[in-house]
Amino acid sequence: MAVATYTKSGSKATTPAKLDKTVFGVEVKNHQLLKDAYLAYTANGRTNNAVTKRRGEVRGGGRKPWRQKGTGNARFGSSRNPIWRGGGVAFGPTGNENYSRKLNTSAKRQALRQALSLAAKEDRIKVIEAFAVTDGKVKTAVKLLDKIGTGNNTLIVVANKDDKLDRSTRNIGSLKLVAATYLNVYDVANADVIIVEKDALEAVSAWLGGSK
Repeated sequence: MAVATYTKSGSKATTPAKLDKTVFGVEVKNHQLLKDAYLAYTANGRTNNAVTKRRGEVRGGGRKPWRQKGTGNARFGSSRNPIWRGGGVAFGPTGNENYSRKLNTSAKRQALRQALSLAAKEDRIKVIEAFAVTDGKVKTAVKLLDKIGTGNNTLIVVANKDDKLDRSTRNIGSLKLVAATYLNVYDVANADVIIVEKDALEAVSAWLGGSK
């Protein structure tokens, strides 16, 4: 399995890069594992910002609205009852909910292999000799990306992420830069184009290669 390779300047190289079949050539018979890994990523990044007050936490309502009998109304002990306007919320979020999902390491790696294999099959992976943006300028990164070709959502995988690379790409919309060992199913699945450095490709193959 091979894909087109691009040089540091963005021009197409003569020799294509070979992809490891144990990482980029996995047969995906069932997408359930991919779904589990995708949902686990989003769930583990979820924050508990929603908090509601129960009837005992809402201010007021200490006095009985009307007497128990003789008015013809239903009996109520407090105007902060959940069925009243301005009352507490029954079974609302408290801010202590745990939305995280667990997925063992071998399952995460297999799901990532499957995601990369689907990306390779759909021809969404491009290998570049090096993402050569040494001046940290956005203009340089844009020129290089224009030569290689990008999509609405582009993922750049580098061997080592540094401040200059981060500074040159973080203000470009729909573009994400990650180190090879921080690859995840969410980013791979959402990317229209995945640009991988040669050194990063070797790091990914060493990390996910085989049956580990």
